[in-house]
Amino acid sequence: MDMHQSSVDLTSEAKSEISPLPEAVLPPTDTATAWLVVLASFLNLMLSIGVTTTYGVFLQYYKLEEFPDASTSFLSWIGTLQTASMCFFGIGAGVLCEHIDTRLLSLCGALISGLALIIASFCNSPWKLLLTQGLMFGAGGSLLYITGLTLPPQWFTKYRALATGIAIAGSGIGGLWLSFATRAMMTSIGRQWGLRITGLIIIGICGPTSWLMRMRFRAVRNERVIELAFLRDCRFALLFFAALFGACGFYTPFYFMPSYSAIVLGKSNSWGTSISSIMNGTSIFGRVAMGLVGDRVGSLNTLCTMTLLSCLGILVLWLPFTSVGPFVAAAVIFGLCSGGIVSLIPVVTANIFGVKRLPSTIGLLMLAYTFGDLISSPPAGAILDKYGHGTSFTSLIIYNGVFLALSTICDILLRIILSRKLWEKV
Repeated sequence: MDMHQSSVDLTSEAKSEISPLPEAVLPPTDTATAWLVVLASFLNLMLSIGVTTTYGVFLQYYKLEEFPDASTSFLSWIGTLQTASMCFFGIGAGVLCEHIDTRLLSLCGALISGLALIIASFCNSPWKLLLTQGLMFGAGGSLLYITGLTLPPQWFTKYRALATGIAIAGSGIGGLWLSFATRAMMTSIGRQWGLRITGLIIIGICGPTSWLMRMRFRAVRNERVIELAFLRDCRFALLFFAALFGACGFYTPFYFMPSYSAIVLGKSNSWGTSISSIMNGTSIFGRVAMGLVGDRVGSLNTLCTMTLLSCLGILVLWLPFTSVGPFVAAAVIFGLCSGGIVSLIPVVTANIFGVKRLPSTIGLLMLAYTFGDLISSPPAGAILDKYGHGTSFTSLIIYNGVFLALSTICDILLRIILSRKLWEKV
């Protein structure tokens, strides 16, 4: 049996073990109920990941207005801990999804993350914001994130990549309007009330819609908490490192492009907010479009292509130029293509390993996102301070582009293992 045939058989075996229940007993896929799950997942991701992608606006405000004496690296840790803790706690959240009602988990996530921002509004030092806006928000956001990320693939077969892409597009839409809303609130009513209002929005929207976040399968109580067999599978290892390097390359532009526009290009703070919104806006279209393309030509094929284009946008357009045109083009291309790093990995995982244990499998991949986030923005901020003296972003951009290149290599190797036929749908 050749390697390609083995991969196909293992994938089929994973799909055949979807549930101990007969397929006829399970709720049908691709129905109106399934699209309601996508709607609720969309809102969860809009107000969890969407909030984290706007931290570049907060970073710019903290550095230039509120905490000018604090190092860029330390201030970056607030946003980094926000996403890293979301991914780290996502490991446990994935396990809980298979043992506890996901509707209850989603409700708890809404309450914890909303309260985290409300408490952060009363903090007046970076280390207190690190614990509240960073760690506490990440812990609550992990419950919103994992439920929103793993439920849509369970409810679809024909339109799996499209449905997942639409759900994850919520993070881009959240980042789009929250970037402008956050800047407007900080300007008109102050950072404190901006955080409080955002927290109340999370509780008010994600709380009531939590009742839609229902697993398609019954809770698992007699299986291993985490399927360790995945750790011995070279396909999972490549997917893990693709996610790790992809996370390293994903967050840095969102955090530092707004500051770059002010420091290097001499633009206003509001212009930096617009760049953040451009990246989030193009990612909305990109994530939905990649879902459509992924269903037609293969999710892994699409992931390889989009990661490569993200890398080229950083190294070919952002790195060598210091003018507005190439910079905006880099932001557009990165926003459009980088969504595949997040939106297509759950689909690729489901297609290879099946959907029954998808929450805990994605939970394992959250470890990659955790490490990836920790070694992305804080070291990038330190590189900017030490080698760029706070004004030259060349070393930071190279650091970012190398990780995207490594992620692309891992994606391509996984594609070769699954099939060496160039035009095959994978």
